[in-house]
Amino acid sequence: MNSTQNERINQITSSTLIVGVDIAKFKHVARAQDYRGVEFGKPITFENNREGFELFVNWFWEISKEQSFRDVIVGMEPTGHYWLNLVYFLKEKHVKYGVVNPLHV
Repeated sequence: MNSTQNERINQITSSTLIVGVDIAKFKHVARAQDYRGVEFGKPITFENNREGFELFVNWFWEISKEQSFRDVIVGMEPTGHYWLNLVYFLKEKHVKYGVVNPLHV
């Protein structure tokens, strides 16, 4: 995203579901929370393939609907090249995402 740090921060509001993904070689783990850190649902483990990504997207959209969030943003650390397939999939689905430097979190 070509934005300043403040513009990126301002994308997250009280109506945004934040989904953090721990990227790994074969299976990723995700958690959903609001801007205050309140968690929603149980963490999900999903495979690094199209079926896993479909499961993941359905999981966070379901939480978003249940909790009445208007927006969703997915954040992840760029671990090796293993995150790229997920990013391509999220782009295809028009889901906002951010790549996070682990030194900043």
